[in-house]
Amino acid sequence: MELRGIHHISIITENARANFDFYTKVLGLRLVKKTVNQDDPYTYHLYYADEIGNPGTTVTFFEIPRANRGSKGYNSIARMGLRVPNDAALAYWEERLTMFHVKHEGVYEQFDRKVLDFEDVDGLSIQLISDQRDKGVAGGNPWVDSPVPVEHAIIGLGPVLFSTLKKEKTDRVLTKILGFHRVGAYEDDERLVTVFQGGEGGSGAEVQLEANFKDPHAVEGIGSVHHVAFRVADDAELRDWITYIQDLGYPNSGFVDRHYFHSFYFREENGILIELATDGPGFKTDFAKEHGTYVELPPALEERRADIEAHLTELDSDK
Repeated sequence: MELRGIHHISIITENARANFDFYTKVLGLRLVKKTVNQDDPYTYHLYYADEIGNPGTTVTFFEIPRANRGSKGYNSIARMGLRVPNDAALAYWEERLTMFHVKHEGVYEQFDRKVLDFEDVDGLSIQLISDQRDKGVAGGNPWVDSPVPVEHAIIGLGPVLFSTLKKEKTDRVLTKILGFHRVGAYEDDERLVTVFQGGEGGSGAEVQLEANFKDPHAVEGIGSVHHVAFRVADDAELRDWITYIQDLGYPNSGFVDRHYFHSFYFREENGILIELATDGPGFKTDFAKEHGTYVELPPALEERRADIEAHLTELDSDK
């Protein structure tokens, strides 16, 4: 069994409309699926990705307007990475973020590649990573109708940063259980960050891990990463992973059908929520490119469509 890389990342947002404006109009991602939070169907669950939502390109958001604001700290996924094609793309992004008044840092080098740090509308920490030297998991196919030129567009998910109090526990889960390999380390703000990669390697299959003794325990809320999902090939492999991790005694969800993929969730010792998700069936099972913003409802909620849609904020989209 071998994980293929990062599948998707799920985050909590306060306002779906502001979130939509930022991720489509500023970052240029495509809204490939608009559905609802099954625990609160009067709020959105939004999926942004490349042209058709290929595995490894999708960022999802749970809209929770009444949630507390999240706070940064240990035992959390502290940063999301997004890949761009090359160093020249980062120069473009530095100008674009300035134009849209997005809080950001300058381009700098980290772990032998160029990066650019910024925050989204909810204060989520994001890092753009240049793929100029990358030789691992391939990126996706940018949306041709994006406001961002294809040659500079975001092509997929990059490294996620785990910030933990007891680094050795998460290190063991990554290497001994999930099969990641240590490929190096770098220093950031006087913290040693260890870099792990799985599968074909590269930034699309990368987890970074730091020991955080400076900050308090993170509080999950608006602007927080809820979980990260890693790719598995199919249902057969997913069930093998489920048996393996259940036998190790980790609290877990068992098999979950997410319609677009099948999943399994568990928490490692520091409390970080990890999902394993199949590459298929994929969004193409019911996704026509020109109708990507149709509100998709689970079968159990379909009879409530009129009521649910009446409570949802209209998103400014005609694509």
